Amino acid sequence: MHKGKRAFIIGNGPSLRQTDLTKLKNEITFGMNRIYIAFPEMGFETTYFVSINNLVIEQFANDIASLNMPKFLSWRSHKFFTPETFNLKPETMNFLYTSYTGPKISNNVSGRVWEGATVTTVALQLAYHMGFAQVILIGVDHNFTSKGEANKTVTSQGDDPNHFMPNYFGKGTKWQLPDLDTSEVGYIMAREFFQKNNREILDATVGGKLTVFPKVDYNSLF
Repeated sequence: MHKGKRAFIIGNGPSLRQTDLTKLKNEITFGMNRIYIAFPEMGFETTYFVSINNLVIEQFANDIASLNMPKFLSWRSHKFFTPETFNLKPETMNFLYTSYTGPKISNNVSGRVWEGATVTTVALQLAYHMGFAQVILIGVDHNFTSKGEANKTVTSQGDDPNHFMPNYFGKGTKWQLPDLDTSEVGYIMAREFFQKNNREILDATVGGKLTVFPKVDYNSLF
């Protein structure tokens, strides 16, 4: 579909505030979870959208269903869309058979896809499946202010310090604390999988704590 091309996967870390997203207007982009609240400021919508977390999809199903671009969602989330919601843009809804069973990187997302504790790992597998030769990460800070047990469900008590906008997971929103160790396992496996097949993943995140991928200056890419 996109053989030999490059794509940007846009994470939702605070570093996005230091990243000129307007440069991506004519690029192929993957947005994830609540990225759509940045669309007005960005001046464009991402090419694709990916979300796999039950809590995110359950709480924001109407927002997600109304997005215009092709969407890739976990098969479990089907239950969160009422017929009315689902039918807002049914042709854009694609459900992946995502799984907690791993670790494993798939080159074909029509089968089982390991989640790797982060939607970014699923987006990387989608990008591989679509044929991209180079995938560039931005906003993947791999660092959270909120600490606690991995995957524990918590309720936001106020402004969100972990993402690019304070209302990303605003007061009263339920979300899961990150599992950064499992995420890193997935990133390492994705790096090796891409390399083995003469493709590459680059990290253009401004700052950030991720050290798995070769770092590249974001502005040098344009």
